[in-house]
Amino acid sequence: MQKLSPIRSKKMEIVQPTDSPAKARILAVDDDERNLLAIDELLSPLADVVTVQSGEEALRCLLKEDFAVILLDVLMPGLDGYETAALIRQREQSKRTPLIFLTAINKEDAHMLRGYDAGAVDYVFKPFDPVMLRSKVAVFVELHEKTLEIQRNAIAEQALLAKALQAEKQKLEAERSLRTAEERQEAILGSLPVCFHARAAEPPFAARFVTKGVERLTGFPPERLTSDPRFGLSRVHPDDLPKVREALLAAKATGSYTCEFRWQCADGKYRIFLDQGVVSKGADGRRPEILGTLLDITERRELENQLLKTQRLDAIGKLTGGLAHDFNNLLAAILSGLGLLERHATLDNQGKQIVELTRRSAKQGAELVTRMLAFSRRQNLKPAAVRLAALGDTMNGLVAPVLGGLIRFEWMVDNSVWPAHVDVGQLELALMNLVFNARDAMASGGTITVHAQNRTITAASEDLTAGDYVVLTVKDTGAGIPPDVLARVVEPFFTTKPLGKGTGLGLSTVDGFMKQSGGSLRIISAVGRGTSMELWLPRSAELPADNAAEFDAEPVMGEAEKALPSLLLIDDSSSLRQLTAESLRQRGFAVTCAAGGAEALAIIERTPHDFDVIVTDFAMPLVSGVEVIRFARNLRSNWPAVMITGYADADAIANRPPDVPLVNKPFREKDLIENILRVNAAYAIS
Repeated sequence: MQKLSPIRSKKMEIVQPTDSPAKARILAVDDDERNLLAIDELLSPLADVVTVQSGEEALRCLLKEDFAVILLDVLMPGLDGYETAALIRQREQSKRTPLIFLTAINKEDAHMLRGYDAGAVDYVFKPFDPVMLRSKVAVFVELHEKTLEIQRNAIAEQALLAKALQAEKQKLEAERSLRTAEERQEAILGSLPVCFHARAAEPPFAARFVTKGVERLTGFPPERLTSDPRFGLSRVHPDDLPKVREALLAAKATGSYTCEFRWQCADGKYRIFLDQGVVSKGADGRRPEILGTLLDITERRELENQLLKTQRLDAIGKLTGGLAHDFNNLLAAILSGLGLLERHATLDNQGKQIVELTRRSAKQGAELVTRMLAFSRRQNLKPAAVRLAALGDTMNGLVAPVLGGLIRFEWMVDNSVWPAHVDVGQLELALMNLVFNARDAMASGGTITVHAQNRTITAASEDLTAGDYVVLTVKDTGAGIPPDVLARVVEPFFTTKPLGKGTGLGLSTVDGFMKQSGGSLRIISAVGRGTSMELWLPRSAELPADNAAEFDAEPVMGEAEKALPSLLLIDDSSSLRQLTAESLRQRGFAVTCAAGGAEALAIIERTPHDFDVIVTDFAMPLVSGVEVIRFARNLRSNWPAVMITGYADADAIANRPPDVPLVNKPFREKDLIENILRVNAAYAIS
């Protein structure tokens, strides 16, 4: 093998800056250092040249580096070129690296074919032509650099693509989060009785933007309000429209507004809305507009009105209770005085007529007090099982004489209806009240029908609890009640009758009586078609008892052999106490009086055996009648007692001992004496 002049072998290890692409490398393998030096000098301008002197060293270099091209001497000690090439081609990392064989003697075809078979891409014969060697190596170096550039570009593009994908992913996640937040916000806003809007600051205040919540409030989609500039104000109640216009016009000067109005929704009904907001000044050339919220406050106003009505009724009821106590004392005194006057004075016909007129006026006053107690739900009721069909004869006898010839009364209640749990006397008064109202509604005549049916409510409503009810209906064929009047007919003292023709307590009395009885009054009316008054009465769990024979008081006068019980009469009303005591004394009773509960306790404690029966008022200062009876029974068990009252609180009266009868003021003398004799007889038997 021809060798070049011996020179020192040069090995190079190039370290490139990390911020610039690495320069291509050429591996030159030759056992002659002079050839390696020549190759290094010739090819170093093209690439970094790494020189080694054996196949073993070449393989070690290939484990560490990649090369653009390998120049491999064919004949070398140890591993020759063919064997080294075969090993290079077996490595995955270097099997595609171009190999150029360097040879000086093997120019035969057989040797060249063996080289090509070993993986060579070309041959260079020694001594080699520098231009030819440079040209052949330059092709592979350039190809390698292009490949590296393509790889770098691919890596850069892949990095950019990865960043783009990451940015797109983040964008999608942000959009998804935004949609989720918007959906959540829309759901929250949709669940509230409110919507947001923007409208023009000038008449007709056209809606420019409305949130979807408006459809839930009004039944109209947002497009319906934004498409027609005049639509919004056209649905405002005519009575509320002026104040709405005034509030919106003033908003431009004040910067904000608040108004409340009725608005006709898609179902034709009016709902109450609270509209409030501010004025946007319209920066950047935009026109000023009103930004606001629309809040449905219909239920709130209904609850407030209901609360005010309840508070008003409660206040009236408390006032009525106090007035009833005082009025009943006065009326009882008047009636007792009239009775004494008739017994003591000899009256001519005119005098008797005056006394009777006075008694009648006192009784009318008592009835008025009873009505006031009924609508305030403070009357003392005595509910029992009542068979409604049995009331037919009574009602026909009561109402027929006052209806006139133009009105027909029909009682259509049979024994198929359940018994009701109600105070029968108050029920008769309520029915008469409704019948007379029906009569007044039919000036030209008609028919009043009373019928009943059994009804069961499975779920509680605003006015009734779940359970069984008997619905007693009074229906007329009169003029009907307008809707605005229907909403007020049960208010106390409200009446449509001329001055002096009604007190306004009729229906409020019935309504209060029904509520106190655990039922309800429901009114169904249509103008020109008549009215139905439904009395919902709770079903009785017991069967109606047969009418018991009324207690007949034993004759007092003329039977001296029967000793009358001595009485302790307690009442804080001086006039009523004196008149009642005098009336009882005239009937033969021995009566001791006490001006109040405290005085009565002192008398009872001092002389507990001087009185057979205690007759006491219920409501008295300091010590009530119930407390007097309980104190007395600590001294003598089951001491007979009768309680009289003009008080209105039925619940408080219900706390009295169960064997103590209650006589309501103003009372008849006969009723008081009957109860005194009854409790005394019961005590004597026990």
